[in-house]
Amino acid sequence: MARKSLIQREKKRQKLEQKYHLIRRSSKKEISKVPSLSEKWKIHGKLQSLPRNSAPIRLHRRCFSTGRPRANYRDFGLSGHILREMVQACLLPGATRSSW
Repeated sequence: MARKSLIQREKKRQKLEQKYHLIRRSSKKEISKVPSLSEKWKIHGKLQSLPRNSAPIRLHRRCFSTGRPRANYRDFGLSGHILREMVQACLLPGATRSSW
C-alpha cells in the first residue's frame, strides 16, 4: 500500500489541475492566435506564474484500491497484481485468465 502522504499529494495535484484547467487552456489558445512575439512572451509568463502542480503532466495514475503508482491498467484503474487477484476471484465480469 502506498504511503498516505503520497496519495494525498496526488489528490491535491488533481484539485489544482481542475482549478487552473480553464486558465491554462485559454492561455494556450491565446498564444496560438497572437502574431507578435512580445505578446506571446507575456502570455507565456502568465502561464509560468501558475503553480507547477496545476500542470496536467504532473498527474500520475494510481491504483484505485492500493494506491500503487506503477503497472496500472487504464481500463480498470487497478494495478497489475490486484487486477490478477480480482480476475482469479471472478470479481471482474468478462475478464478471463490467460492460459496457453
